[in-house]
Amino acid sequence: MAAERELGRASLSAARRVVVKIGSALLTNDGRGLDDAAIGGWVDQMAALHQRGVEVVLVSSGSIAEGMVRLGWHSRPSAVHELQAAAAVGQSGLSQCYENHFARHGLRSAQVLLTHDDLSNRKRYLNARSALRTLVALHVVPVINENDTVVTDEIRFGDNDTLGALVANLLEADALLILTDQEGLYDADPRHEPSARLIAEAEADDAALDAVAGGGGVLGRGGMATKLRAARLAARSGAVTAIASGRQPQVLTRLLEGEALGTLLKPLHAPLAARKRWLAGQLQVRGTLTLDAGAVKVLRSHGSSLLPVGVKRVEGQFRRGDMVVCVDEQGARVAKGLVNYASADAQRLVGQPSQRIGEILGYVEAPELIHRDNLVVL
Repeated sequence: MAAERELGRASLSAARRVVVKIGSALLTNDGRGLDDAAIGGWVDQMAALHQRGVEVVLVSSGSIAEGMVRLGWHSRPSAVHELQAAAAVGQSGLSQCYENHFARHGLRSAQVLLTHDDLSNRKRYLNARSALRTLVALHVVPVINENDTVVTDEIRFGDNDTLGALVANLLEADALLILTDQEGLYDADPRHEPSARLIAEAEADDAALDAVAGGGGVLGRGGMATKLRAARLAARSGAVTAIASGRQPQVLTRLLEGEALGTLLKPLHAPLAARKRWLAGQLQVRGTLTLDAGAVKVLRSHGSSLLPVGVKRVEGQFRRGDMVVCVDEQGARVAKGLVNYASADAQRLVGQPSQRIGEILGYVEAPELIHRDNLVVL
């Protein structure tokens, strides 16, 4: 089972959905404008993964750096309005560049601008998840960047390493692949310590790694410290993180073949186990669903999703994405999970077959009240 698989290099070979993050220094050839040839090479590799059946989501920096070049600025400004202007100018070129290269492979790309706030706000989080899942299902490659044009806090404090990890959590990706201008995470600063050694593998939550993570560069906002934080965030949903040099030939395809490149930061638990542990640990529930005997049996014996036809009663006030508890007709706890419909709509669906959801509500969010990936049997 996926939940039991190895969490080392072999897990990359088995990955079916990956988030790729590429930093500004790589994309802009250390500040000399978009490196079209290099971007084309990474797109070639992502297209190759796509052909193998791997779902690829791209988180790309570079809008501010590209905007600086287009505006003739040689140093990164500190004024927020100038950073916003550079992001606006550069984002169009960045998006067009990716679109042209993916089109060479018959692939469509989609520009998605997010902020950390979008992924911390519950409603926008769910909307972003639905949109990205739809794009992936349509075999479109989402190209995600921070919306630096309108958000000031992200310009000052944000970084796309963190955004990449949040997207990995959002889409329950198997791996986060961070391409940088360094070979990986070293046990000392290689710029000052010639004897520094590359850390090939480690647990993401290993406290000893904090002492060897450094600061950011001139063009980007994230150094190894942000990459380590990103790996720890990604590990919460069971994703492994690889930090490797984007200048290594065929780095993405080699990583997903299990080759020992860069630094691999592993989660403590595999994806499904990590998510189930997180669900089981949630103490606050917003409502209760009473199930009939058939639904209880199916959940306990098969680990299936919960369909509305198996629900007899809905209690409490909750919204889509809230945690609810499922009980049997005697009130004994059976399971809990994240519900796909708000309480008012769930009430209308009680005992109904999934085929009638659209007819009853006028829309269909999902055929199940709780998907099995968002449900843990107690």
